[in-house]
Amino acid sequence: MRFRPGTAVTRRSWQRTHTLLLLPITLVVALAVVDLVTPSIPLSPALVIAPALTASFAGPRTTAGVSALAVIAQTLVAVGQPTISTSVHVVLFVTLAVLSVLLVIYSALRERHQAQLAQVRTVAEAAQRVLMRPLPERIGPLRIASLYLAAEDEAQIGGDLYAVTRSEEGVRVLIGDVRGKGLPAIGEAALLLSAFRESAHRHLPLDDMVDAMEQSVSRNTADMDSEEDTGERFATALLLEVPEREPVIRVTSCGHPPPLLLRPGHAVTVPSLRPSPPLGVLVNGEHPLDVLPFAPGDTLLLYTDGVIEARDADRRFYPLAERVGRWTEDGPEALMHHLRRDLLAHAGGRLGDDAALIALHRTPADRRHHHGHAHVRSTARQDTARAERP
Repeated sequence: MRFRPGTAVTRRSWQRTHTLLLLPITLVVALAVVDLVTPSIPLSPALVIAPALTASFAGPRTTAGVSALAVIAQTLVAVGQPTISTSVHVVLFVTLAVLSVLLVIYSALRERHQAQLAQVRTVAEAAQRVLMRPLPERIGPLRIASLYLAAEDEAQIGGDLYAVTRSEEGVRVLIGDVRGKGLPAIGEAALLLSAFRESAHRHLPLDDMVDAMEQSVSRNTADMDSEEDTGERFATALLLEVPEREPVIRVTSCGHPPPLLLRPGHAVTVPSLRPSPPLGVLVNGEHPLDVLPFAPGDTLLLYTDGVIEARDADRRFYPLAERVGRWTEDGPEALMHHLRRDLLAHAGGRLGDDAALIALHRTPADRRHHHGHAHVRSTARQDTARAERP
């Protein structure tokens, strides 16, 4: 029987709640015993701490149970301390009861909010799968791994995007970044992805494909523009074509950061491209096509500006080219593992903008024909295991 990840998370949450529950219960018992044994040290007013602690991590039923236990303890203390004025016990009892009711209400509202947030995240994940379909581990001459980090906590997607498709000319790859970030940029990202898939389906040459995307994006964003946003909707994009049998890669840059070419021996180079303006800025503009060497064993790293503009506590940008030189010997999956951990550590665990990365590794032709998918899965497991080693 396969154990589902969601079930594991639920079990860990249940165990954590029951472990934490020992603290308020122990506190109620300890305060009641001390108050009964040493009447000169009145500690019963502190009983309200127990339901307050419970409401911070448990649901309304558990909070109500601990609150009831605290009220019972307060009653026992009142019975066991006849020397203290009855009015004092009544005030303490009423205060504890009222605070307990408020804490139960708070716990119920918090639990409802968490359920709504979980639903939003589920919808966001579903939207991500529809808009940005998971990239294949292997397509044509390439092994692929990707990483997406959304800037907004509630979102799994944002203004960054990527897609891969196969045509008669070879494998085509898109990575882009629309203006803005987070949820407001999703609509524009969807337009760009649709334009890419539509033009790829028509088997257009790469330069004609960029023109078709330019026209599609401009046509659709014109309908979305308000008077304030006129001319403000644009997207940077990098389109690539990897021929099946030629050791080259064709690239068109529309105002997008250049890729990094990784080669064995910790060699990292930045190809010289002739970028054109971003999509949506200049309709029917010229989009130069650059041809770069891309031999078997090479890895091309594509990224959005959210990666290189991530800052640390001293406001220093993330040095991607410098850091990635450590992992040129690793496969795409291990490379993404390293970059995710290193990038988040540099940014203090939170990015200020959406970030996306794609690693394209060209495999030797003989390995593709003779080993097939079993070899790819085995290599991917080895890369991941290597990345997880300390």
